[in-house]
Amino acid sequence: MGSALIRCAVTDLGVQWACWAVAAAFKTEKFYDLAGSGTFILLAHLSRVWGGASHVRQQVQTGLVTAWGIRLGTFLFMRILKDGHDRRFNNVRDSPGTFFVYWTIQAVWVFMTLLPTLMLNSEKRDTPLGVRDYIGWTVWALGFATEAIADQQKWLFKRNPDNAGRFIQKGLWAYSRHPNYFGEILQWSGLWLSASSVMQGPQYLSVASPVFVWFLLRYVSGIPILEKQAMKRWGSEPAFQDYIRNTPLLWPWPKF
Repeated sequence: MGSALIRCAVTDLGVQWACWAVAAAFKTEKFYDLAGSGTFILLAHLSRVWGGASHVRQQVQTGLVTAWGIRLGTFLFMRILKDGHDRRFNNVRDSPGTFFVYWTIQAVWVFMTLLPTLMLNSEKRDTPLGVRDYIGWTVWALGFATEAIADQQKWLFKRNPDNAGRFIQKGLWAYSRHPNYFGEILQWSGLWLSASSVMQGPQYLSVASPVFVWFLLRYVSGIPILEKQAMKRWGSEPAFQDYIRNTPLLWPWPKF
C-alpha cells in the first residue's frame, strides 16, 4: 500500500507542477479546476492498477470518483469559459511564485481528499459488501445530486437577464446559502464510509479526508470568500439581510 500511495503523491505533484508551468507561461487560470478534477480521476484509476486488485468495492469507488470529477470539472470549466476569469486569481496569475503555491495547494487538496479511495484501491485484502458500503454510497448519491442540482439552479439563475444584480434564494438555495458545498462534503463523507469497510488501525485516520473538505470549504477557500463578496454586494439590502437571518450558512434546515 505504501508504495502505491507514494507513487500517487509523486504523480499528483508532477501533474500540478507541469500544469503550473503552462499556466504561468500563458498567465491563465482557465484550466486550474479542470486539472484538479482530472487528477482525481487519474489517481483513482492508477491506484487501482498499482494496487494490483480489482474488487467490486474498488470498482464502484473508482467509478463514483470518476463521475464526480467529470461532472464538476466540466461544470467549472464551462463556467470559467463563460466568465472569462476566476476572481481568486486576480492578483495571482501575473506572479509565477504565488501561482506555484496555488497549484501546490491543489496537489495537497487532491491527495488529502482522495486518500481513503487511494488506500482502498491499494489494498489487496477484501471483505464482503456490507451496510457501511450501501450507506456510504447512498450518502454519496445524495451529495452528488445536491451539488449538481444546486450548481444547475445557480447557473440558470445567473443566465436569466431578469436576475441581473440579484442573489439566488430559490430551490436548494432557500434551505442553505451554500448547498453545493453541503453536497460536496456529503460525497467525500460517503466515500470514506465505504472505504472504511476494509480499514484497520491507523487507516481510520483517513477520516481526515471529509474533515479536511469541510474545513477547507467552511473556513478557507469557499464560504468565507463568497460570504465576504455577497456582503459587499448586497449587505445593505433588507431582502439579503432577511435571507442571511433565515437561511442556514451550510447545513440545510427545512422551512415550515
